[in-house]
Amino acid sequence: MKKIAMAAAIAVSVFATPVLAQESGDFSGAKGTAIAGYDNTDFGITGAGSADNADGFLFGASLGYDLQSSNIVYGVEAEITESTGKISGGGASVNTSRDLYAGGRLGFVAGDKALIYVKAGYTNARYTANGAGLGTISGNADGVRVGAGVEFKLSDNVFARGEYRYSNYEQGVSRNQGIVGLGVKF
Repeated sequence: MKKIAMAAAIAVSVFATPVLAQESGDFSGAKGTAIAGYDNTDFGITGAGSADNADGFLFGASLGYDLQSSNIVYGVEAEITESTGKISGGGASVNTSRDLYAGGRLGFVAGDKALIYVKAGYTNARYTANGAGLGTISGNADGVRVGAGVEFKLSDNVFARGEYRYSNYEQGVSRNQGIVGLGVKF
């Protein structure tokens, strides 16, 4: 009987250790993140020989707040970025510019240091077009963004993030971005 009780105690401690380790990784709180990465904007221009994708460097910052319940994390975030993407041809050019985002995210804590998450929300992008004889035209496009990523705790208050996101804007414009970030939990 003692052997069975001891085996049961060992089994409980072995199975409980990962659960306790997962709950020790608290992702709750306010966060600020500096982000940078690759930006590809597809303007949906059709026609023979027309280039319609602007590749560029993306940089910016986000602020957010997360709540953790067991191994599930719920959060909201707002972000502003700038892009260097540009296409030109035929005496005209289109530049990508700032991008605003506000949305939510839902994640799952894996181990005690990693958070795997998905996100969705509203996005608004600004584009500037310069054309021969047209001058400069600037406009905004509203859209939706979805994405997925991994956040990894480097310490109690510092984390790194990797994320892919897709945005679909009005007038047939879409955007693919891959970003990395370094953040601080307040």
